[in-house]
Amino acid sequence: MNIRKLLPVAVAVMALALSACYQGHGPKTQIGALGGAAAGGLIAAAAGGGAAGIAAGVIGGGLLGGALGSHLDSQDRAYAYRTQQYALETAPAGRTSTWHNPDSGHSGTYTPTSTYQSPSGTYCREFQQTVNVGGRVERAYGQACRQPDGSWKMV
Repeated sequence: MNIRKLLPVAVAVMALALSACYQGHGPKTQIGALGGAAAGGLIAAAAGGGAAGIAAGVIGGGLLGGALGSHLDSQDRAYAYRTQQYALETAPAGRTSTWHNPDSGHSGTYTPTSTYQSPSGTYCREFQQTVNVGGRVERAYGQACRQPDGSWKMV
């Protein structure tokens, strides 16, 4: 049995299990936990992590995603998304793009760190991001690839 074929299913199951820990915390927290857990697990898997590394990625991503999801409203996410898309499309590696929601006071940054072309020919970028909620700054790392419609999608 090829473990790599089962990896997405395993990550999804662990992500759902972790997001269940946030029952009663509202949909933003649950969605944040689920998305963070899935992203953390998939990033760990893509980096060649073993089972323990992938589990740690799922747990860490879920906790970070749940914490941020509970505090970021739809306007915060819209500011962050626009800034992410702009930074990935136009900013050279090392240049930081920032966002700030004047209504909530929340803010964040996106800094592309490298650009590469995947084996399929798709352009991708690695990046660092921060989110500042109430003076607490959380940091994360990720990768995104340009889609045929020109948008950037996390991988």
